[in-house]
Amino acid sequence: MSEPPRSAPFRLALVGPPNCGKTALFNALTGSRQKVGNYAGVTVERKVGNFTTPGGNTIALTDLPGTYSLRARSPDEIVTRDVVLNHHPEEPAPELMLVVVDSVAPRAGLRLAMELVATGLPMIVVLNMIDIARHRKIEIDTATLSEELGVPVTTSTAVRKGGLEALLTQLDSTLAQGIPEPGPNMWAPPDAADLRLSHRAADRLIDHAVSHPPEHDTLTHRIDRLLLHPVMGLGFLLVLLFVMFQAVFAGAAPFMDMIDGGFGAAAEFITGHIPEGLVQSFLTDAVIGGVGGVLIFLPQIVILFFFILLLEDLGYMARAAFLMDRIMGGAGLHGRAFIPLLSSFACAIPGIMATRVIDNPRDRITTILVAPLMTCSARIPVYTLIVSAFIPAKQVAGIINLQGLVMFGLYAAGIVSALAVSAVAKFLFARREASPPFMLDLPDYKIPRPRSVGFALWVRASSFLKRAGTTIFAMTVLIWVLATFPQAPEGATEPAILYSFAAKIGQFIEPVLSPIGFNWQISVALIPAMAAREIAVAGLATVYSVAGGAEGGEAALATLLASQWSLATALAFLVWFIFAPQCLSTLAVIRRETGSGKWVWVSLAYMFGLAWVAAFITYHLAVWIGWG
Repeated sequence: MSEPPRSAPFRLALVGPPNCGKTALFNALTGSRQKVGNYAGVTVERKVGNFTTPGGNTIALTDLPGTYSLRARSPDEIVTRDVVLNHHPEEPAPELMLVVVDSVAPRAGLRLAMELVATGLPMIVVLNMIDIARHRKIEIDTATLSEELGVPVTTSTAVRKGGLEALLTQLDSTLAQGIPEPGPNMWAPPDAADLRLSHRAADRLIDHAVSHPPEHDTLTHRIDRLLLHPVMGLGFLLVLLFVMFQAVFAGAAPFMDMIDGGFGAAAEFITGHIPEGLVQSFLTDAVIGGVGGVLIFLPQIVILFFFILLLEDLGYMARAAFLMDRIMGGAGLHGRAFIPLLSSFACAIPGIMATRVIDNPRDRITTILVAPLMTCSARIPVYTLIVSAFIPAKQVAGIINLQGLVMFGLYAAGIVSALAVSAVAKFLFARREASPPFMLDLPDYKIPRPRSVGFALWVRASSFLKRAGTTIFAMTVLIWVLATFPQAPEGATEPAILYSFAAKIGQFIEPVLSPIGFNWQISVALIPAMAAREIAVAGLATVYSVAGGAEGGEAALATLLASQWSLATALAFLVWFIFAPQCLSTLAVIRRETGSGKWVWVSLAYMFGLAWVAAFITYHLAVWIGWG
């Protein structure tokens, strides 16, 4: 007996593990009719959309955060659990769940489906990406799955035209018959032993309903025999990282030279056509010397993001996490921390947000605290300026760029320091429970889609350009004003900048930083650099330009620093930026993700403390060697 039509839309929710194609299915069903926001009180993303089935049923669909289990250890999983079990204060429970399962690698999805069946809630299991499974001659008996699970099972292909027909037909059929009433809730939070048992149960279900072709030694498996080898796999990972950092420095050089030449020509044009004075100083020192001195590093940032996006699309990131699990476990971190930390090479903010996938609260807090130590793209301008000024551009062994080798060493120092801090945290934060097993599905390797990689690169490059045109420009103008006013009194014999606000501020701070080899110009540049690390380069360029030094771009500034700084000061400056928390946005995200200002103060204290002590040791050791 069919239920009468109703005016209110049916409330449905998509549930599934990460990387099962759930979001692609959500986009295919709802198209542009979707809204994105946050769940009340948390930073977890909330996506809802509407669509109408061929049978005329109006659906309000929610894309719940990916989860492997309802035991809910991370913020994302907590939201999913609370919505599914109707515990969320402002989100009504769905009337029907669409449980999405990856047809090629169904174990995680079927294990979750079995757990959801125990809740007694109405559901339909959706075997997504069925076209790929069929192409690989993987046969799935949906009738057997439906019988053993006790719920309807259908198929879908979210990215192909007509791939949703089976799902929509099943949906209309279920809604026409009437959504079943929820059964008794027999679910209980599983512990680690229960999770292992449920995985075995999922494997038995797969043995009954899924058959693979006799020849199952795929290209992915053959590649993984090498890349997941405990010795050769780690060696490949280190070589990959080394090549990446070599490319960041050596590969970007021609493009950086082009940008530097363009800004140098612009500076010459301005000085040749605008009379000397405040307007000329503003354009050459603040705009070209400051903002231009940061924009020159765009090619390096694009190359770094290109490698990271390529590895993500290729499917290598999960392999790297497995390889690093044992090493990171020795430092007190879970294997899942590797992906947030690797993301932090691009920017600590998305890296910190990615810690939501970490179950254990202690592991999550530790990862958040050490993520800013990873060498983010904002450090590239600082590192490149100092390395190009003090390290000769020559080849080692005829093939290795020495400057790129030093850059690799700086990245390695960030990694080692992050592991060292997490090892200390391991003893400071007593673990009250055993670490859960490290479970992470390894997706098949696939050829990256150029359009997807290109679009993601454009988003990140435009974000950097936007920051250069807003935050960096504003801070550069501020530094120029401070370095220009008040102007020198009539008859003054000292350089004009020594009478400015910047000089007064720098000289006030200098006693704290002089033991680590920093002068007042460096002190001035570090203050606005709290807004963004790369502003330190703009600050140095502006201060030295106003002082009558660097004109003509990054190369001229590097030459000037090499003549005025000792090597000991340069090394201390690099070490400072390995540790110092020079990014207010990162601190704000730490506050938001931890829900407490306490961890912000912990981050500030330990990172500034490490920066000062490490720079002090580096400076005085370098002076003792004779580099002072």
